[in-house]
Amino acid sequence: MVDFKIVEEWLDKAERDFQFAIRALDRGERFYELICFHFQQAGEKYLKAYIVANELEFKKIHDLGELVQICQRKNSDFKFLEKEAKFLTDFYLEPRYPEEIQQISYPKSIANKAQKAAGKIQKFVKAIL
Repeated sequence: MVDFKIVEEWLDKAERDFQFAIRALDRGERFYELICFHFQQAGEKYLKAYIVANELEFKKIHDLGELVQICQRKNSDFKFLEKEAKFLTDFYLEPRYPEEIQQISYPKSIANKAQKAAGKIQKFVKAIL
């Protein structure tokens, strides 16, 4: 049985990441790699909200392409988001220690593209939930 409180929590967390990234971008913050990371996180959490809402296989992963494939098991229209999912996945920051972290820098144009990709996932998922 679906626990809609958990679905709402996923949506709330996704929305917080999405809005944080938009506000940072709008304020002219130049931490584009972090802004892109939050757009990736938003996309991931929107997809996980759909997965939980539809009782699909839940995996603790950060690959949006794989999450989209899981969503397609219930709704083949998720194929529409494959390009955005692949693009956003690259912004997930895996390294946890300074010696592992590469200096990653993105221009504002990439952050704007990440916003559009995350926004497309947001709109699609919210429309069908």
